Amino acid sequence: MKEKKEVQKKKLQRILIANRGEIALRATRTIQEMGKQAIAIHSIADKDLHYLKVADAKVCIGGAKSAESYLNIPAIMSAAELFEADAIFPGYGFLSENQNFVEICEHHGIEFIGPSKEVMMIMSDKSKAKDCMKEAGVPVIIGSDGALKSYQDALKIADEIGYPVILKAAAGGGGRGMRVVSDKGFLKNLYLAAESEALSAFGDGTIYMEKFINKPKHIEVQILADKHGNVVHIGERDCSMQRRQQKLIEETPAAVLSDEVRKRLLDTAIKAAKHINYVGAGTFEFLLDSNNKDFYFMEMNTRLQVEHTVSEMVSGLDLVEWMIRIAEGEALPPQDSIKLNGHSIECRITAEDPQKFYPCPGKITEWIAPGGANVRLDTHAYAGYEVPMFYDSMIGKLIVWAQTREKAITRMKRALKEFSIQGVKTTIPFHIRMMDNEDFHKSKIYTKYLETEYKLG
Repeated sequence: MKEKKEVQKKKLQRILIANRGEIALRATRTIQEMGKQAIAIHSIADKDLHYLKVADAKVCIGGAKSAESYLNIPAIMSAAELFEADAIFPGYGFLSENQNFVEICEHHGIEFIGPSKEVMMIMSDKSKAKDCMKEAGVPVIIGSDGALKSYQDALKIADEIGYPVILKAAAGGGGRGMRVVSDKGFLKNLYLAAESEALSAFGDGTIYMEKFINKPKHIEVQILADKHGNVVHIGERDCSMQRRQQKLIEETPAAVLSDEVRKRLLDTAIKAAKHINYVGAGTFEFLLDSNNKDFYFMEMNTRLQVEHTVSEMVSGLDLVEWMIRIAEGEALPPQDSIKLNGHSIECRITAEDPQKFYPCPGKITEWIAPGGANVRLDTHAYAGYEVPMFYDSMIGKLIVWAQTREKAITRMKRALKEFSIQGVKTTIPFHIRMMDNEDFHKSKIYTKYLETEYKLG
């Protein structure tokens, strides 16, 4: 580890939010409650979003397509300089894990509220991240030693570790450039398909290989790390309910973990964060074997996660607030001062067909939101809102808290039934069915459950 440097504290006053939708509104609220000014950016497609009216300043940065606006670094930096922003909050998606953007912010003397470009560079490449975690003593899945050189290289390694194996794009995410190979006869075609998809999606066809873990759970650990070398965890989350590698339901704590495995998992995440000198909010993602004992590092998200809300519900912390306080040079409280209480569940509400999960953009004609004790709704949508076709289909996150998991499930089901959205199809009917699903109640869900065991409809 590097030697600790003396940290100079600074007060951030004007923060530009380099994002859109529910995370932009969620960040605006925290920034303003901290007595700071929130600067909102928006595309032409988002010009009528309601939350733009409550921001302290707003500016249009380009066209409807992401490349013309939310991924347009020159336009964002021009906005930051125009409004004299002294920090940028990236949210998730878009430029949140773009090391070039971090470097440009640094060059302009604007604080990027997140980790350094060096750490981001290592952890954004999955093969490099895996090597780094090996050095830290973190358990990883056996596979290729870095990137595969060719199909012949893949064939040799697959023979050594045994089938099934999984091919992954080194620069990938969201399931793109990923293929499971069950037999040697399928390897060549699937290798070429993964390589081609990775090149098309990320501009990088680099592929690596891992042993495929059967029916794994997706368990992740939320950490916070300050500029003084302190790292704390905010518990773990079970994010196993997915479709096409995209999460649908998240909860904390993970019901399947024993106290011994949970402690080992949390300690591992803290050790890993310290090894890379991480600063900010981050999430270490693991695959938990079907024995519910062995876990393996999968990747790290060097940003805030969509599902950070459930960690907030059980801890009472505002993670966006702490990201800002860390950026200002404040030290974290000790781990034993963070008390995790009860159980929280989040359902992602997307404008999608609830059976096939195809996006369904359009105008929302009715929006009746649920309420009641310990029910939280993070959303930018409302009656009259036009769901655009240019961005992610998520229109809200419904989060509940209760003292036990059983009570949280009951509360979530009640809230979902109370939630009425008309004009576009949404995943609300799917979530209601899952709250009655026996396998969900027994925590038997794994990452491919929907594709292999559950009949939609």
